[in-house]
Amino acid sequence: MSDEQMKEAVAKFKKVLTDNGAEILNEEAWGLKKMAYAIQKKSTGFYCLVEFKGEPTLVNKLETAYRRDEKVIRYITVKLDKYAAQYAEKRRKKLGNKEA
Repeated sequence: MSDEQMKEAVAKFKKVLTDNGAEILNEEAWGLKKMAYAIQKKSTGFYCLVEFKGEPTLVNKLETAYRRDEKVIRYITVKLDKYAAQYAEKRRKKLGNKEA
């Protein structure tokens, strides 16, 4: 998968989120990384983090979209507790300051 294909895939999933009323809080493209173990004879993959706020029913729609896309090998969707959400907000501010 090229960098352009990865960006298209991320845009597709962001569209699924926004079309269903989610608010995208943060997006980080971590790039090509080596995986801990080979999956389908692939040892590297593009990693991307998307933080969003939306209805709980949206998670099922998003994960269905992940399963239907053959480019997605693995995914994880987690709910942040209040402490993790506070940490993520601090992290976003810190990263925002570095980019400016």
